[in-house]
Amino acid sequence: MDTKLEETNVDLLAEQDLHKLGYQQAMTRTRGLPHILFMTLAIMAVPFGLAAPFATGLVGGGPVTTFWGWVLVSFFTMFTALSLAEISAKYPTSGGAYYWCFRLAKTRETGLLASWICGWFIMVGVWTICLSVTFGTGQLLVAGIGMFKTDWNPEAWQTYLIFLAVLFFSTAIGIFCNKILPLIDILSAYFTIIGTLVIFICVSAKAATGRRSASFALGDFDPESGWTPGWSFFIGLLPVCFLPVMAFGRHSLAAIDPYYSVYHLAYTYSAIGMITNMAEEVHNPTVQLPRALVWSIPIGFIEGVFFLLPILFTLPDIATLLAVPTGQPIALMFELIMGNKAGGFGLWFIIFVIGLFCAISICCAASRATWAFARDKALPFHAFFSQINPDSDVPIPAYFLTTVIQLLLGLIYLGSSAAFNAFVGVAVICLGASYAIPIGMSLYGRRKNVEDSPYSLGRWGWWINAVAVLWILFEIVLFSMPAIIPVTPSTMNYASVVFVGFAVISGVWYVINGRFNYSGPPLPQEDLATSGSSPTSSVEAEPKDLKRSE
Repeated sequence: MDTKLEETNVDLLAEQDLHKLGYQQAMTRTRGLPHILFMTLAIMAVPFGLAAPFATGLVGGGPVTTFWGWVLVSFFTMFTALSLAEISAKYPTSGGAYYWCFRLAKTRETGLLASWICGWFIMVGVWTICLSVTFGTGQLLVAGIGMFKTDWNPEAWQTYLIFLAVLFFSTAIGIFCNKILPLIDILSAYFTIIGTLVIFICVSAKAATGRRSASFALGDFDPESGWTPGWSFFIGLLPVCFLPVMAFGRHSLAAIDPYYSVYHLAYTYSAIGMITNMAEEVHNPTVQLPRALVWSIPIGFIEGVFFLLPILFTLPDIATLLAVPTGQPIALMFELIMGNKAGGFGLWFIIFVIGLFCAISICCAASRATWAFARDKALPFHAFFSQINPDSDVPIPAYFLTTVIQLLLGLIYLGSSAAFNAFVGVAVICLGASYAIPIGMSLYGRRKNVEDSPYSLGRWGWWINAVAVLWILFEIVLFSMPAIIPVTPSTMNYASVVFVGFAVISGVWYVINGRFNYSGPPLPQEDLATSGSSPTSSVEAEPKDLKRSE
């Protein structure tokens, strides 16, 4: 009883803080620290994120790239997580990064443009990263079926239908089971941890294809990408994709169906900032959100180590893995390590279920990001897409939009795998840019706006923010590069083209429509008093604005 009372008091304080930020409480706060932390881990889905694009690391350099690349990436991502944690603690709203841009800007005009561009980067990022997860889980299911139907070469439309099944399943769970989603996140965390341990034990104990030496598992470097060895190492950090049909040096993949090998699961850590879009459903978000962001990195890193090391010490012949007809070697790899199809299928099933959990959580977070952007009148038909169903406490129209966009983008796969690759790969770039913009704006403003953050980085904030921005910029360059050379139209990485295209469309749409209809997120009353802005954008100045989300 005391716990319930304390939770209620915390929620009332959070509601008051949200009101000060310009919004009325529109959804029920149902998530504590375990729930939001486990949701972050579900979105990261470390075993799934590392297993699905395993071929990329092998091509980029083998075990050295796979393991030490994981260490390097985890280290630098921590700077991004700390930077986002500091800002999210100061401004815990479902708007996330685009709201931060508006509040961190020195002038209202700068804030409007920055929040608009950042908001559209978020939209493109969350929609396409959801596509990468749901489509990737569908492809993993195809690979599992292929373990028993070795003569089955799926047509593009068959893969698309399997993708639709995964998409509709994850959407239905998010809409109809919203009240138990926090419990599903906890179940996901336990399943992932136990599943990782099962894989660790089974792979280490069985090793049917033999065991590798420590010098191989931790030191073998054999790049097949065509790039110079140093750059090939970084190219191997691209677990954003399955590589299109190509030949990797002496490892030929020419037999792969050109419609099957596509950019798969977005970079494992790229979507960690999406939990900020759940801020208005979290108890005490100024404390719990930053903790979840920061703690998720070391926990995810440990999961990755336990998953990768036994595989690298028992890795089957690399040429055999890269020659798999489906372009997805993880199922065959488990089968070879376990020595039979049943054992391989069992380990594959663990990865597949983790993928389903990831799809559920990431689609949920994407719907909240869509709803928040519509609430601030930045989307067409914003009045419709900002509605929340009072019975289910779910932004059903925003969920519907997220699902339809994935469905439509998935159709591109039927016509051109290269074009589809570009839409999926751009998710990492857009989300990275949406993180870099507010962090950069905080630095530009000499970090004055975050000095009083409940999760302050103190004197180290300058260095942490600077490293975070530089790392994200490097990632954007990295994810714009083709995975192998020489480059052909089918192996070209078109993600940068799509990224620039969306940025241009966003800017043009702002000139045509946004500058007339988009007034930015609402400002709290105290800011209006000092800025001289019209009070119509403040919930405290005009009570009817309290219902902007309705």
